[in-house]
Amino acid sequence: MDGVPDGVPRVPEQRRSDSTPERPAEPVTLRFSVLGPVRAWRGDEQVATGSPQQRALLGALLLREGRTATAAELIDALWGEEPPSQALAAVRTYASRLRKVLDPGGTGAVLVSESGGYAVRGLAEDALDLTVAQDLATEAEKARAAGDLCHARDTLCRALALWDGEPLAAVPGPYAEAQRVRLEEWRLQLLESRLDMDLEQGCHAEAVSELTALTAAHPLRERLRELLMLALYRSGRQAEALAVYADTRRLLADELGVDPRPGLSELQQRILQADPGLAEPSSPAPEPAAVPVRPAQLPATVPDFTGRSAFVRELGDILASAEGRVMAVSALAGIGGVGKTTLAVHVAHQARTAFPDGQLYVDLQGAGARAAEPETVLGSFLRALGTADSAIPDSLEERAALYRSVLAGRRVLVLLDNARDAAQVRPLLPGTDGCAALVTSRTRMVDLAGAHLIDLDVMSPDEALALFTKIVGEERVASERKAALDVVAACGFLPLAIRIAASRLAARRTWTVSVLAAKLADERRRLDELQAGDLAVKATFELGYGQLEPAQARAFRLLGLADGPDISLAAAAAVLDLPAEDTEDLLESLVDTSLLESAAPGRYRFHDLVRLYARACAERDELPPSERGSALSRLLDFYLASAAGVYAIERPGDRLVDHLEPTSYPGLRFDDRHVAQDWLYAEAICLLACVRQSAGRPETLPRAIDMLWAAHDLSESGANSKEYEATAQALVGAARSHGLDRAEARALMTLVNVHHVSGRFERAEEEAERAIRLAQEADDLLPVCWARNARGIIALYQNRHTDGEEHLSRAIEHFRALGDRPGEAAALCNLSRIHLATGRTQSAVALAEEGIDIYDGMGNSMRGANARYALGLALTQSGELGNAAARLQEALEVFRDSRQRLWEGMSLFRLAEVDLAARRAARAAANAEMALTVLRGIGGEWRRGNVLTVLGRALSGIGQTGRAQVCWQEAAGIYEELGSPEAAEVRALLSPVQAA
Repeated sequence: MDGVPDGVPRVPEQRRSDSTPERPAEPVTLRFSVLGPVRAWRGDEQVATGSPQQRALLGALLLREGRTATAAELIDALWGEEPPSQALAAVRTYASRLRKVLDPGGTGAVLVSESGGYAVRGLAEDALDLTVAQDLATEAEKARAAGDLCHARDTLCRALALWDGEPLAAVPGPYAEAQRVRLEEWRLQLLESRLDMDLEQGCHAEAVSELTALTAAHPLRERLRELLMLALYRSGRQAEALAVYADTRRLLADELGVDPRPGLSELQQRILQADPGLAEPSSPAPEPAAVPVRPAQLPATVPDFTGRSAFVRELGDILASAEGRVMAVSALAGIGGVGKTTLAVHVAHQARTAFPDGQLYVDLQGAGARAAEPETVLGSFLRALGTADSAIPDSLEERAALYRSVLAGRRVLVLLDNARDAAQVRPLLPGTDGCAALVTSRTRMVDLAGAHLIDLDVMSPDEALALFTKIVGEERVASERKAALDVVAACGFLPLAIRIAASRLAARRTWTVSVLAAKLADERRRLDELQAGDLAVKATFELGYGQLEPAQARAFRLLGLADGPDISLAAAAAVLDLPAEDTEDLLESLVDTSLLESAAPGRYRFHDLVRLYARACAERDELPPSERGSALSRLLDFYLASAAGVYAIERPGDRLVDHLEPTSYPGLRFDDRHVAQDWLYAEAICLLACVRQSAGRPETLPRAIDMLWAAHDLSESGANSKEYEATAQALVGAARSHGLDRAEARALMTLVNVHHVSGRFERAEEEAERAIRLAQEADDLLPVCWARNARGIIALYQNRHTDGEEHLSRAIEHFRALGDRPGEAAALCNLSRIHLATGRTQSAVALAEEGIDIYDGMGNSMRGANARYALGLALTQSGELGNAAARLQEALEVFRDSRQRLWEGMSLFRLAEVDLAARRAARAAANAEMALTVLRGIGGEWRRGNVLTVLGRALSGIGQTGRAQVCWQEAAGIYEELGSPEAAEVRALLSPVQAA
């Protein structure tokens, strides 16, 4: 390869230092590589190194790292025991030629003649890729010894990246051959170390694919087999892990006549006994030596913290006892606004010195409609503790295990604020000596094992008055003590209410305490009752709300109507029907009043209790139903128009956007596909919440359904699949209850897609059939087109090829009637697969190519990837394996770039099939393993069975027959449970293995 290899650093210019000191040497900027072809560069220009024997001489000198090699040594290196008669002259000729290209100035500063031999001198320490790799490997060892696994792994990856194929590639001679073996062995050792660190950091699922390929390439290397067993076991694949041991034992006996080494046998026994020590990384937690990652996430404590002295002492004593205990956990419970968070933050700050390795904090949003998911919180915590994104696993169990491992040996305080229940909290507990957790929640967590429970009540009158006095000032309160007591009593002695009331008074120097007390005494300015609980909180918010200007109050009320955990500035502008600049001014003013929070730049949220109060304000007589409905309708329009914009930029020429319900309020405009995708996935939760909220009104239901259809990428994302499915189910039910046939047909199409993606083909078929009937009655052709298309591909999966061809042929007719060229192309590609299944390979290729032509003509790269996927299948069956792999690889890259996880996984699966057909079993196994990893949580069990079947074939091809049997048994069980005909085929694969 021309140019500088990735990872080889540039060498600064240097001067000659070993001869003719009276004359300065010319600067040289040479770099060399031996971890691949022997090559040289001067600056960015590659230098010709001559014939293979000449490169062999250069390689031998470079590997001596500046030491002199005698002529006899070089002759032996190049030709071994049978050198040619003119070997010495040849060596001198090669050296002379190399000197001319490496040192055209003739200074002799690079290739030096010395004592009848030669040496390469005067190079920078990092001029040779091998030297760079050695330094990086040493650095990685030191980092690992210090416990900094992240840095160690990254450094080792940089070292491994320096290999550019076979070391000393195409270089002749016995010396080069011996060095190739040495360098390859070293590379494998480094690779094993890196994979070992992958497992220590919880990346076992991702490691399985690579280890499968490596064990196929190096079947007798037991350390790789051991790592594969451990990775499989931690991925929940115990039977496969044991099968690896059985395969290894058989192979070693057949090839070498020996048993597995003790480490491998011990691991097998530990797996059989389900040793808890195997469930998570066994090494100490990473604790960087040079620059430790010490999170300091605690919110600021309030300077006027008052009272609660008994609780402060109690909690402080519990936290102080964390050292030497498994874990200290305290759970504070109480009503909203009672001061749980304030107390917890104050105590946490006081205890910081007892937790020198850091403090973590999260608001779990347990009182809201969408509490924080433990998986998401663990990802944030792991990043804060120094774990790289690439090392964070996907599942809750794996993240929790890695989190506990990272905390092992550290003393960290974790503050879990506003928890929903114990189930949400358990995965987030450190569970290790020296660590502690503080939990706040509205519910009393009696089912949180080992927790010290504290019930936090409202303040005593004295504490409440002291807090009020600290905020307002001693001078103003002293002269009106009775009025001050009336104020805190009207606030229900609730800390949050007192704080808001006192802050308002402190900001208004012309008011007296009596004025504030009189205002609170007026029930028209409060809710009907003032007592502990939500009513007390609402009464406190009434005070703040009463100070708002009319425009602020309107914004406060309207924003409270929208569901969702937060709202973007653009969406808020739609709700308020104002320009973005005016909206931002209003929202920021509400932030200043503490009635709204700034969640992030450009995003806002209510405290959950404030949201309830704002909605109560909106739903009483202050806002007529028409104004409330208009606000929510504008929000729906905004999301629908924006989602349609995302759909359009991802799928140029697609006619779906032309058939969506019209909108009166505009959405965002996107010029970049990636920006559009980022918006869709960032707004997914809020968008789906808006859809669900709109389902209750017949006038907005059709638009809500169309928005869900336009955003159907969310159903395949994995992250939002469950919420999308629940929303689709709700919309179907709502449309049916209102008797809206056209809307129900479209809602059914969103559900068809959900069932199809999840592998529930019978349910998808039923919903598609009903969608066709309803859409035809409503004269809505678009759902008919896509329902026919869906039924065609479902029939293919169920081997009903005649039915499938009929549905797809009619879908093509319908799409053409609508002038929907991308839809036509989709149906053509699916029809290609029907032709393929019925032996019409040539026409299958032609149909897929026709689909590609349509998509490419419109610049529709994502749908074009689907067409290339179909063409790849047809080319595979026709025997054009190279072209098939190229088309599938093209599709894979687009799917990855477009975040289409389902189709990314399926492309990997199809590449595995191509590899099998090309007798590349090891590569097939690696691709199938990657497919399993990508498809975790999406695609359904039927597709998983397909991948397992191919994985079993690939494993059988590399001699791992025991593991292949496990895969086939699992696949057979999946097929039999689903009633799929593939069960018989897989059982036939198992029979010979079982008989043997």
